Amino acid sequence: MSETGTAGYIASFPIPEVISGINSFMLGAQSVNPDFQIKIVWVNSWYDPAKEADAATALLDQGADILVQHTDSTAPLQVAQERGAFGFGQDSDMLSFAPAAQLTAIINHWGGYYTERAQAVIDGTWASTDTWLGIGGGMVRMAEYTNMPEEVAEMARATEAAIAAGDLHPFHGPVYDQAGTLRVPEGEVAPDGDILGMNWYVQGITDEIPQ
Repeated sequence: MSETGTAGYIASFPIPEVISGINSFMLGAQSVNPDFQIKIVWVNSWYDPAKEADAATALLDQGADILVQHTDSTAPLQVAQERGAFGFGQDSDMLSFAPAAQLTAIINHWGGYYTERAQAVIDGTWASTDTWLGIGGGMVRMAEYTNMPEEVAEMARATEAAIAAGDLHPFHGPVYDQAGTLRVPEGEVAPDGDILGMNWYVQGITDEIPQ
């Protein structure tokens, strides 16, 4: 969907969760366009509509025509709508705020998990545990694929289904970091622990991670 081959990424804080999100987006983009570029603005906030809007404007001014965000306000998508660009919602379906701009959105769907854990407390069976489920586990859903040709939507749905089934892993090797060091060998996937501690960018990203 990008004509410029450049996306702008509005990032919250330089922690592994956000860095791995940037990397997985870049790997997905490179699977379609190996020369894809990404520009990153850190706003150091999870929710700050003014900062997010300013970052979105700056990124579009620098040539991005796709906006991605790991922040929670609708401001970036609203800027995309005003500028005739596209973008992705974060944590919730933001289509009503940018009906001509949103391509899809990541939707956190944690109600079933909370119900299950609350019931465990009631039953006296609750125990501390790590939970990190995605599309396949039902804790992440994708909003409707909109503002794109049907063949692109079909590709997106197929990718979503493959990830849910465990047939496609965003960090399947070979994956190199921006210095050219092999981080995930061919035929392997990055272990969860490596993703949860990710502090490096994949090859093709020219920005530096703030320290």
